[in-house]
Amino acid sequence: MAEKNTLIERESLLLRILWMVLFSIIWQAVVVVLGVTVVVQLAYRLFYGAPSKTLLSFGDSLSQYLAQIGRFGTFNTEAKPWPFSDWPTPQAPQGEAPHSVEPAPHPVRDEEPKL
Repeated sequence: MAEKNTLIERESLLLRILWMVLFSIIWQAVVVVLGVTVVVQLAYRLFYGAPSKTLLSFGDSLSQYLAQIGRFGTFNTEAKPWPFSDWPTPQAPQGEAPHSVEPAPHPVRDEEPKL
């Protein structure tokens, strides 16, 4: 019976190693995407004077996703990262306030036809 349990544990560990290799490859791709996000956010900040709200949210959730991969890879959790679990929810920004665009005022309509 002990031999059967050892065999199951070994198969489970081999499967986990395969998942870890796959998530290591995904990690490399996500780091590139995060790097591009950082550069685009910097350009946006330089141009508009404040960071983009969309990029703040995306960067935060992407960072949390990398943390999930790291926690799984280092045996801190058995939960596999996305797509096997939910995509991380971005947290509220703790730095600068994001850039906001006020809605444009509606032009006054002139109902009289102009000749």
